[in-house]
Amino acid sequence: METRRALVTGAASGIGAACAQRLAADGVHVVAVDLDSAGLDALEGVETVVADLSDLERLPKLPVDVDILVNNAGVQQVAPVEQFPPERFSYLLRLMLEAPFRLIRQTLPYMYGAGWGRVVNISSVHGLRASPFKAAYVAAKHGLEGLSKVVALEGAAHGVTSNCVNPAYVRTPLVTAQLADQAATHGLSESEVLEKVLLEPVAVKRLIEPAEVAELVALLCGPASASITGSSFVLDGGWTAH
Repeated sequence: METRRALVTGAASGIGAACAQRLAADGVHVVAVDLDSAGLDALEGVETVVADLSDLERLPKLPVDVDILVNNAGVQQVAPVEQFPPERFSYLLRLMLEAPFRLIRQTLPYMYGAGWGRVVNISSVHGLRASPFKAAYVAAKHGLEGLSKVVALEGAAHGVTSNCVNPAYVRTPLVTAQLADQAATHGLSESEVLEKVLLEPVAVKRLIEPAEVAELVALLCGPASASITGSSFVLDGGWTAH
């Protein structure tokens, strides 16, 4: 993997940071992208780029000569559909669906030319299931699932694989923020939200650690994954077993 170069988005914290550091540990040259410059500065052994991925005109300035693309950047908004701010809905889809599309589009020619590439899209259990009050997030992740499968079918002849990783709730700043939002929405304490809302549908009653997700990403980016494509890998503690 020492000859490989990866672009990881949303890399300043949580899953993205864990993926960036895990790939770097395998010898991959990692370009870590995020809007949070302080978070990027805390990473070790990676190249960093500060960028707002929702600014679609900025994306062509990011490196395109990469063998591995990990689309991870994302945010959350919790609100009933009839109260969901339209501009926020557009923002989430721009960041979590259109930006990944554009990054895939501009990096595929390099991968095709090399005859090897790995696209890993950090989806969610919400790419396979819906939850109330998360219209934009669920819509974006469902769209990402479809995009990933199309890339898998088109990329197979060029040695490029494309897969989704679908965790349930991971111990990240995004989930921590959700605790407060859901507490206000449901009229519960944050500890009650964790127990009665976030962890209610799962069999394994704990949050997933970012490093667990990063291990699966590393597998999908490695040499043993040539025939793994067009799939969604669920780390949900048994949520979708119901």
